[in-house]
Amino acid sequence: MKYTYLLINFFSIIVPFIFSFHPAIQFHKRWNAFIPANLITAILFLVWDEVFTSAGVWGFNPRYITGVYFLNLPVEEILFFICIPYACVFTYHVFSTHLKLESVIRYVRPVRIVLPAILIIIALLNQEKIYTSVTFLFLSILLLFFHFNNSRTWLDKAVLVYTVLLLPFFIVNGLLTGSMLSEPVVWYNDSENLGIRLFTIPMEDIFYGMALILLNIYLMERIESLKKA
Repeated sequence: MKYTYLLINFFSIIVPFIFSFHPAIQFHKRWNAFIPANLITAILFLVWDEVFTSAGVWGFNPRYITGVYFLNLPVEEILFFICIPYACVFTYHVFSTHLKLESVIRYVRPVRIVLPAILIIIALLNQEKIYTSVTFLFLSILLLFFHFNNSRTWLDKAVLVYTVLLLPFFIVNGLLTGSMLSEPVVWYNDSENLGIRLFTIPMEDIFYGMALILLNIYLMERIESLKKA
């Protein structure tokens, strides 16, 4: 049905949005930092999205969208870059303010250096696959920038939270790529990726999502630190 993608966005954000006002959470008090952070990130990713859509790297099934477009992007895709980051950054806020993560974040610290090294090698070996090479190089640059830019305090927590978020990630992205549906909402040109699917999800989506969420968190934390200075 044509509201499928819209409903996926809605159900992804509705619970985090409602609980943002809970007295024990109060994520709404961070909106003045999250909103500009999300706006900057969304613009960057929407430009990326538009270029890749125009190039046929991926596209959208008209059966599952309302038909309202901005350039080549359906409105649902634009909302995706608001709804999904909101839900994920909300989760990061809850985990980092209500749970003691220090005892476990040491296990994710090697990610800062090891993951970029692996991704850069894969990207260089697959330069002809544009989704793979661009995504892996972009995430590698982000991780190395964060590592050498005094971002380690939040970065370890964010990476840990993202690993937890992989469960809902597989549900949402699974729906978008055709799990439990007769056709995918978003289709991918496998000649532009490694062709490795986790269920119906291209492996690159995990790292694309990681870049999206980490950049939102970095900018939010950065904006807040500048306001405190």
